[in-house]
Amino acid sequence: MEPKRIREGYLVKRGSVFNTWKPMWVVLLEDGIEFYKKKSDNSPKGMIPLKGSTLTSPCQDFGKRMFVFKITTTKQQDHFFQAAFLEERDGWVRDIKKAIKCIEGGQKFARKSTRRSIRLPETIDLGALYMSMKDIEKGIKELNLEKDKKIFNHCFTGNCVIDWLVSNKSVRNRQEGLMIASSLLNEGYLQPAGDLSKNAVDGTAENPFLDNPDAFYYFPDSGFFCEENSSDDDVILKEEFRGVIIKQGCLLKQGHRRKNWKVRKFILREDPAYLHYYDPAGGEDPLGAIHLRGCVVTSVESNTDGRKNDEENLFEIITADEVHYFLQAATPKERIEWIKAIQVASRTGK
Repeated sequence: MEPKRIREGYLVKRGSVFNTWKPMWVVLLEDGIEFYKKKSDNSPKGMIPLKGSTLTSPCQDFGKRMFVFKITTTKQQDHFFQAAFLEERDGWVRDIKKAIKCIEGGQKFARKSTRRSIRLPETIDLGALYMSMKDIEKGIKELNLEKDKKIFNHCFTGNCVIDWLVSNKSVRNRQEGLMIASSLLNEGYLQPAGDLSKNAVDGTAENPFLDNPDAFYYFPDSGFFCEENSSDDDVILKEEFRGVIIKQGCLLKQGHRRKNWKVRKFILREDPAYLHYYDPAGGEDPLGAIHLRGCVVTSVESNTDGRKNDEENLFEIITADEVHYFLQAATPKERIEWIKAIQVASRTGK
């Protein structure tokens, strides 16, 4: 029986021989980590056993490289990975730590079953409740909050969640609201943002959710992003970088000249609406920018040479200047999320 796939996606990995950083398709299994040169490869380029391994995060060994974590095996071999943004790194770190802990305890990796641990009534539909919470008019308002010289975009406080549950008569009191909010958190409908809420999730408290104005949370598909405040208030950013970041991550992009595909880190901003793409292995300046105002974005069910391939998760952006960009997501769900986010930005941004 093959090991269960826990998480997979693009990360940048430091080579063990030439010490160069290159994007890899990384798969976390119950007993190890496999990494591939391309997602479509059948055989991994390498495998890292997790039994007896230790994980270090954040890893500050490389100066300006952010969102790096380190895995050290029992043979004292160090493996360095870099995520595209903070929340992506934290998600990998949480799952890897849990996988290592399960190996040590002889247990199977499993997401927390909220109904068993918190005794959630069967009449509660967390999915439906989640959609109500995200309702633009009647749901929880997403804000840009500041704490410890950091700006948390598209998030909300713990006490706001409980207030909403009580005011909407989803629960009878705050204690019951705390139980439901913990259930939403454990099932992945809410995500912790900031040290206070993250420490509560990682701790052993009965309720991992905090009814607290200083505990921040966000919806997993909201485009949440945390950024450091700049001390250089007089620095004037280029107009295209002024927009709020609403989504980011790695995608495959087809080149315009050679038609080859390369992994790029994309950052989507709205108002003004721009999609910047970067070399995920390094470099602070973007390789290019796509102005999204008035663009058309659609899914593509065939290769650019006309051959049908439903598994490729392709989508196309056609700008107002009629420039065509072909991008590839890792999964159908990810493709839909990017298309929806770009459509929203193209309508609301300058």
